[in-house]
Amino acid sequence: MPDMISFIDLKAQRARLKDQIDTAVMKVLEEGRYILGPEVTELETRLAEFAGMGRALSCANGTDAILIPLMAWGIGPGDAVFVPAFTFASTAEVVVLAGASPIFVDIDPDTYNMSPDSLAAAIASVSEAGELTPKAVIAVDLFGQPANYPALAPIARNAGLKLLSDCAQAYGSTLDGKASLNWADALTVSFYPAKPLGGYGDGGAVLCKDETLFAIMKSVRVHGEGAERYEYARIGLNSRLDTLQAAILLAKLSVFADEIHMRQRVADRYKVGFGNVVKTPHVLAGAQSTWAQYTIEVDDRDEFRAHLAEQGVPSAIYYPIPLHLHEPYAGYPLAPPGLPVTEAVAHRVVSLPMHPDMSDSDIDQVIAAVTSWKA
Repeated sequence: MPDMISFIDLKAQRARLKDQIDTAVMKVLEEGRYILGPEVTELETRLAEFAGMGRALSCANGTDAILIPLMAWGIGPGDAVFVPAFTFASTAEVVVLAGASPIFVDIDPDTYNMSPDSLAAAIASVSEAGELTPKAVIAVDLFGQPANYPALAPIARNAGLKLLSDCAQAYGSTLDGKASLNWADALTVSFYPAKPLGGYGDGGAVLCKDETLFAIMKSVRVHGEGAERYEYARIGLNSRLDTLQAAILLAKLSVFADEIHMRQRVADRYKVGFGNVVKTPHVLAGAQSTWAQYTIEVDDRDEFRAHLAEQGVPSAIYYPIPLHLHEPYAGYPLAPPGLPVTEAVAHRVVSLPMHPDMSDSDIDQVIAAVTSWKA
C-alpha cells in the first residue's frame, strides 16, 4: 500500500516561510504589543489593498466576521436572513445568534453556490407570509470560488436587502477581475489554519466600502466602544485579532498571490488527469478560484473513499449533512419547493488533497487513484 500523502500540507508552507515568519513573530515578542499592535493595522491595510477595494477590519475568527456586520446593521428578532444550507454551520449560526431567522436557500448543481432562482423564490415566500421581515442575504463563496454575484446582487437590491459575501474559503478569488465586495455590502474572511490564507490559530476579517458601516463595525468589535474608551455606544463583542496572528498573516500574504497560482496548477492537473471518470468542479466563466477545496462528485462514495485510502490518498466530505437537516436548524423555513439539489449533492461530494506545495508525484498519485476507480 502506498504511503498516505497529505490532504493539506501546512508544514511545507511553514518550511518555505520559516525565516520570514520567525522574524515577524520575534519582533512582536520583543516589542510586546500583543493586542492591536502595529501589525494588525498593517494587515488590515494590506488586506484591503489585495482585494482592490474597501477597508478591512480584523477580528478574532471567521464566525465573528459574519456576525459583526449583522450586528452593525441592527439585524435581530423578526428579521429574515437568506443563507445556503450547503455550508459550514457558522453561516446560519450567526443569524440565530443575532436573534434573526435563517431562511435556507438551495444551490446551483455545478458550483454549489447559492442559486439565484431559489433565492428569489425564498424572498417572495417570506414576503408573502408576512411573519418575518427580509433583511439580508449571506452568499457563501464555497470551496474557493465566488458565488454568482452578478445574478444575486440585483435580486437582493430589488428586495432592499443587504448582501454579505461569506468569503471564508475564498478570499483572493475574483470574478471578472473583481473581488466579491464589488457586488456585496461586506465581505468576510476566515484565517483558520486550513484556509487558503490561514494563520497559526483563529482569526478573521470583514471588508466593506461604506465608512459609516466600518465605524460601527469597529465599535462592535471592541465591546461597542464609543468615542471615548470606557464609553459604550452599543452592545458589542470582544473580537480582536492577536498581533502575533497578524504578523504571521502578513508573511503569508506576501506570497499569497503566488500560492493561488500554485493551487490553480494543481487544479489544472487534476481536471486534465481525471477526464470524465468523476464530475470535476465547474468554475464560473471569468472567475478565479482560490481552490480551498477540490471537490468532485461520485457514485458509491464510501467505496470510492475506501479505494482512495488503499492508494494512499486521503479525502474528506464537505458537507455530509445540510444545515437544515440538523436538529437545531430544522424548524427554520426553506425556499420553495425545498432544497433538492443541496440534499442530492451532499451524498455525492468528495474533496481531494489540495494545497500549493503539492509535488508532481503527489498529484500523479491522486490522479492514478481516481482514474483506477472501477477501471
